[in-house]
Amino acid sequence: MTTISASMVKELRDKTGAGMMDCKSALTENGGNMDAAIDWLRKKGLSKAAKKADRIAAEGLIGVVASGKVGAAVAVNSETDFVARNAQFQEMVSGIASLAPAAKGDLAKLLAAKYPGQAVSVEDHVKAMIATIGENMSVRRTVQVEVSEGVVADYVHNKAAAGLGKIGVLVALESKGKADALVEAGRQIAMHIAAANPMVVSVEDLPKEAIDRERAIYVAQAKADPKNAGKSDEILGKASEGRLRKEFFQTAALMLQTFFGAGGDGKMTVEQFLKEAEKSAGGAIKVKSFVRYALGEGIEKKEEDFAEEVRKAASGA
Repeated sequence: MTTISASMVKELRDKTGAGMMDCKSALTENGGNMDAAIDWLRKKGLSKAAKKADRIAAEGLIGVVASGKVGAAVAVNSETDFVARNAQFQEMVSGIASLAPAAKGDLAKLLAAKYPGQAVSVEDHVKAMIATIGENMSVRRTVQVEVSEGVVADYVHNKAAAGLGKIGVLVALESKGKADALVEAGRQIAMHIAAANPMVVSVEDLPKEAIDRERAIYVAQAKADPKNAGKSDEILGKASEGRLRKEFFQTAALMLQTFFGAGGDGKMTVEQFLKEAEKSAGGAIKVKSFVRYALGEGIEKKEEDFAEEVRKAASGA
């Protein structure tokens, strides 16, 4: 039998917002499998969110560069936000980001590259900075995007300095249109992506497993709703397909999302915004790909003593 630890319960609670005992039951019922436990909670209506990774955080900066048909991003982590505001740290991240396009998304290659203006590698320069500043830091990941014809546009949110922020976005637009119009449209879409955090460009890009998972959850929720008592599986299935399109596709797929940027009226989709942008660009525009880097994604900060937290709550301390 799988042992359900307090830290596992806490992680599930942070991700779903569900109650402590519900989280423990979900983990117990699913043998400690975190993803299955999340689905279990959602099916019972005990969690409104599929994910709440924003509670998992680390400090540092995202560095983004884009020029013409190529763009790249790096995530460089530090222990504290104080260091992230340090001019030396910011200069280091900018220097590393300037090398990222040539690394083409290969982190090992980036770390081995010569740091600008020095005879040492990026990896060795970071080690020297750790000794100088007195805080651990690391180059965690990098990515590069490019187009054969068109532009790569960029945007950073919570800007700390030029090309540096808490969220970095790159958008690759394929088009024969005017470059300046494409850059502006791309930046508007990048700003939207920073806010809306889509999973993929279009519905066709969604993994079948992800669609099947959401469909199963909607069907289970429909069957559990007393208002649907007596309704056939066919009727409940059709209703679930409607929810799948409205609640999942229109949230996960960039082109179907309601456009948040300038000129959006609350009804225009990103796809419709692109059609309007094509008039200024003088040619068809296709979003080839996008990248959204958010600081600290997938990194746990130091764990709290969850068992002690529960003990204090139970005793009224």
